[in-house]
Amino acid sequence: MKIFVTGGAGFIGSHVAEYYARKGSEVIVLDDLSRTEILGKSVGDPLYNWNYLKNNYHNIKWIKGDVRNFGEVKVVSKDVDVIVHTAAQVAVTTSLINPRMDFEINALGTFNVLEVARLNDAALVFCSTNKVYGENVNNIPVKEEEKRYCFADEKYINGIPETFTVDLCGHSPYGCSKLAGDIYVQDYAYTYGLKTGVFRMSCIYGERQFGVEDQGWVSWFVIASLTNKPITIYGNGKQVRDVLYVGDLVEAFDRFLRSNLKHEVFNIGGGPENTLSLLELLDMLKELTSKNPHLIFADWRSADQKVYISDISKAKKLLGWEPNVDPKSGVKKLVEWVSMNIALFT
Repeated sequence: MKIFVTGGAGFIGSHVAEYYARKGSEVIVLDDLSRTEILGKSVGDPLYNWNYLKNNYHNIKWIKGDVRNFGEVKVVSKDVDVIVHTAAQVAVTTSLINPRMDFEINALGTFNVLEVARLNDAALVFCSTNKVYGENVNNIPVKEEEKRYCFADEKYINGIPETFTVDLCGHSPYGCSKLAGDIYVQDYAYTYGLKTGVFRMSCIYGERQFGVEDQGWVSWFVIASLTNKPITIYGNGKQVRDVLYVGDLVEAFDRFLRSNLKHEVFNIGGGPENTLSLLELLDMLKELTSKNPHLIFADWRSADQKVYISDISKAKKLLGWEPNVDPKSGVKKLVEWVSMNIALFT
């Protein structure tokens, strides 16, 4: 099987590339290595994942390129069987500053990838986001507890389902651009008969994640704690997300690709049994690292969701999948990886 991974030098993309390289597949990775430039922030070595995979797997072909360039994507993806599209502009804050770039990468880039999928009749996995639901999530009543918010409406006791509305609310440019790609992926299944899986991701974390304040909060909290950097909490820290270890995410992708399912949309995250508030993660890190980071509290950020939890019952039912790594075990793995590579962050 020939696999094409966009954004393969990134966090999720590099884990996808490694997973299939270990299985003996021919893997083609495309990445323009622009994360640091796009985010305007640098944590760790931007070439780390690129070099890690290049040095460890002979069956990965590395190409520096941009999903915004259709001709380039078309040439390098010739005759592929599967495309896993992880390349993206990933930060809400960046999308507010530069919405054109955000649109071109997330919407136009996804359209380009869809076109090469259509030309190759290739199966496609698309990394979408819970941000497609926008501020509609904040219309669900919440109750405040000592260290977290919880949904107060029992209708959402299992989290947000795939049928939750995406319409008639604010999203941020990032949410809009990812939603545009999300809908296009769905339509290419309906119109052209492609096998497509849309995975609306919650918070994914794990080794080789170079989190920054604006994106990858679990990783950023770990890095900041271990390097004695201050952590800014926007709001009161009781915001809750379901968190999913990256290995479990890649397993879900693979189960879809190996299934007889033609097209599906999945909300994918840790689900209601694997949730953390910011304050709860800080408590966990104190236990795991014996460090007490300096906290700075600031105003709430626009469109921030007080609670987001994925209803993962559809993925469980159709894919026979469920998370295997609980938050404490997964965060411990991340702490160990950052500790072993602490020179990258200091």
